Amino acid sequence: MTAPPRAIDRHSAAPMYEQLRQLLLGSIARDGLRPGDPLPGEHRLCEHYGVSRTVVRQALAQLEHEGYVERVKGKGTFVSRPRTSESLAHTLVGLFEDVSRRGGQVRSDVLRHERSHATGDVAAALELSVGDPVVVLQRLRYVDGEPWSFTTTWMPEQIGAATLGSDFTERSLYQFLAQHGVVAARGIRSAEAAVASAEQAKHLGVAPGSALLRLRSVSRDAQDRPIEHFVAYHRGDRSRFEFEVRRDASPLASLLHIDGSGDASRAGSIHL
Repeated sequence: MTAPPRAIDRHSAAPMYEQLRQLLLGSIARDGLRPGDPLPGEHRLCEHYGVSRTVVRQALAQLEHEGYVERVKGKGTFVSRPRTSESLAHTLVGLFEDVSRRGGQVRSDVLRHERSHATGDVAAALELSVGDPVVVLQRLRYVDGEPWSFTTTWMPEQIGAATLGSDFTERSLYQFLAQHGVVAARGIRSAEAAVASAEQAKHLGVAPGSALLRLRSVSRDAQDRPIEHFVAYHRGDRSRFEFEVRRDASPLASLLHIDGSGDASRAGSIHL
């Protein structure tokens, strides 16, 4: 078997930045570098591989985009923690089930679990009147010991009342409700970019203003009644959402939501 190259091939049709990207990946694996370990600086990489700083920066930018490295201004480039793929956008399993079936562990700090009253946004999502009673469950969720998401869930009182007094530190809300006859049949989720507030940053262990992914969700039972609404803020450097797409015979308009920029995305099911 031919050994992988350890130098730039100037006669190759592959761009030099792509060759350097492959070389750096090989070096990370070969040298056994772990998350948090530093990579050589740009100047040293230029000298070692005989390439320009532009090539180095292109290669590092691609590696950062793919989640292999993390560049910290004023400090350097470091091997990043691997992002965990989540299939929550197109299945009815929750974070607890999704991570557990991959051999991971989910734990939650329950920050709030009580009766409250529906505000305008919550009332609209759950098809209630403003001020109607709801049960709110707020959790800081960890995956394999790392802060993962800051999630607030609202349920109509007649559904959420059964959860009061139960411990959701290491328990799936989705499974709990199913055991009480409340089963999600379908739902709508949206994902958008957000920046961390001071409170969110404190809980998630990031700097205020850091990039987050905000998920909004409403799930319904088989009778099309809203059973829960949540807003979750996920760390952008820890998770990656995967979407399953396929061709469908139904009309295009029913499959795609097109925003003002002309981008189209497939609607998916949601989780609890």
